[in-house]
Amino acid sequence: MNDTLKNDSAEHHLNDGDSSDAAFIQQNKEVDLAKAVDDNTSEDVQDTSAGMENLMDMYEESFKRFAEGEVVTGRIISVDKDYVLVDIGYKSEGQIRINEFKDEKGNMLVNIGDEVEVMVEFWDEEEERVVLSKEKAAKVKVWEEIKKTYDEDGTVEGVILTRVKGGFSVDIGVQAFLPGSQADLRPIRNLDDLVGKKLEFKILKYNRKRSNIVLSRRAILEHEREAKRASTLEAIHEDKVVEGVVKNITEYGVFVDLGGVDGLLHITDISWGRVKHPSELFSVGDKISVKILSLDMERERVSLGMKQLVEDPWLAAAEKYSLGSRITGKVVSLTDYGAFVELEEGIEGLIHVSEMSWTRKIRHPSKVVSIGDMVDAVVLDIKPDNRRISLGMKQVIPNPWDVISEKYPIGTTIEGKIKNITDFGLFIGIDEGIDGLVHISDISWTKRIKHPSELYKKGDMIQAIVLDIEKENERFSLGIKQLQNDPWKTVAERYVVGKEIAGTITNITDFGVFVELEEGIEGLVHVSEISKEKVKTPVGKFNVGDVITARVMNINSEERRIGLSVKRLELDNKQGLLSEYVNNTRPTTSTFGEILRENLQDKLNEK
Repeated sequence: MNDTLKNDSAEHHLNDGDSSDAAFIQQNKEVDLAKAVDDNTSEDVQDTSAGMENLMDMYEESFKRFAEGEVVTGRIISVDKDYVLVDIGYKSEGQIRINEFKDEKGNMLVNIGDEVEVMVEFWDEEEERVVLSKEKAAKVKVWEEIKKTYDEDGTVEGVILTRVKGGFSVDIGVQAFLPGSQADLRPIRNLDDLVGKKLEFKILKYNRKRSNIVLSRRAILEHEREAKRASTLEAIHEDKVVEGVVKNITEYGVFVDLGGVDGLLHITDISWGRVKHPSELFSVGDKISVKILSLDMERERVSLGMKQLVEDPWLAAAEKYSLGSRITGKVVSLTDYGAFVELEEGIEGLIHVSEMSWTRKIRHPSKVVSIGDMVDAVVLDIKPDNRRISLGMKQVIPNPWDVISEKYPIGTTIEGKIKNITDFGLFIGIDEGIDGLVHISDISWTKRIKHPSELYKKGDMIQAIVLDIEKENERFSLGIKQLQNDPWKTVAERYVVGKEIAGTITNITDFGVFVELEEGIEGLVHVSEISKEKVKTPVGKFNVGDVITARVMNINSEERRIGLSVKRLELDNKQGLLSEYVNNTRPTTSTFGEILRENLQDKLNEK
């Protein structure tokens, strides 16, 4: 408004000057016009009336007055070291500092004869001196454009210069402020990415006096989004295939911008196969094709699907993976009970731990396979309705128990390494995954063994004989003692009934005393055979390690028993002494001696 007032004042002053000034101007016009007519030849001026009008215009223009702050158009007429002279139609040329016409590198941006818009900074009529400014004229022009743009709700183009507190500094011809909240529709993670970009902005407010301008890019984006949203909602419908841009990625799915409308592609609808996290397949900004699964116009919610773009692989799974067929797949997951194998995208089969080996007892599938391994398996069962396939690894190779009896018939002597020692025996490695058991009772014929570790240690190589093979129960029985002859088979030859023998007491029980006759061969002196006197228990009467003499009463080789008697030995010894005494006594004719000998013999026989 101030500029307008200045311009109006200048025009009023020019048009309404005093009469003396007007007369002077008119007199000078006439003199100069006459002189110009005399100086011009017929070649220079063909139309005398037109030439006179031009000269009159030039004459009047030289006396034109300008208001300070007024923007006018001039022509560059000369350039010197410090100034550029611009003809604005005044009696004298205006000066502008040369720096206003140079770029950052010092190059001149204009040439002599170019028209430029300048602002009158100062003019002195008496001295006929005018100071001009190209830069201020440009700013005046910019402010006029800003006002016009604001009034018409238009947009301006600007370059984001740098980050400042709370937002950005933007060059739109003058410096303006862009708040961070108005930079985009969503918070920007890296604000530096915007610096240097040339963008369109809305003018939220401005104050020329304070040189304050507030911009918004968000307002433009919101308007564009609303336009796109309306257009998109009109165009989309269920089952339609559309293209979108990945906008955000979460652990439960992907948000896709369909054009002003966001749709959710849930993780379960990304692929028929296994997806651990959507970020494995997508990145923000990716362009993808999706299918509209459902549409809620009131809430503007759109559910999307990607796997629905292809056929469900389970529809043809029964034909493709028939029972007994052999497949190759990738291990994608492990559980305590087995391994899941991907046969193709969307189809996985389970190998249970019990189906991983014919011979080994697998406690956890990680002992056999790892995630990412490629494995061969056989289809054991398939249920497409339940989306389940049961697989077996061990069925790829023959069951070793089917051929083990042919390879190692009963009675075969084998040699193997002790793989494990338990309280009840030794486990010996036979074939891959097959161990044979030597029970503690089959280690020795004669030794009393409390624990197999008394004689062997893990890793020892030993020989044994195949005693039995049970395919159904997967048992392989071995014997070590069977490599040697059973000493009990000939014990009757060495210890005949009635023979007097000596042995060492190895154990004392309430029912009798065990006596070792030789290594591994023991006889029992029953409590009733300890003494001719009645004995309730032998405990306390003998000590382990004592050597006693007894008579062999009976032998049972099959049951591996020998019955001994100390009492019978004592009685036999007494009877022998008596018989010897009687036989050594001189015979008499008296019948009394014969009677006495017969009575003694009868009593001994009764006992």
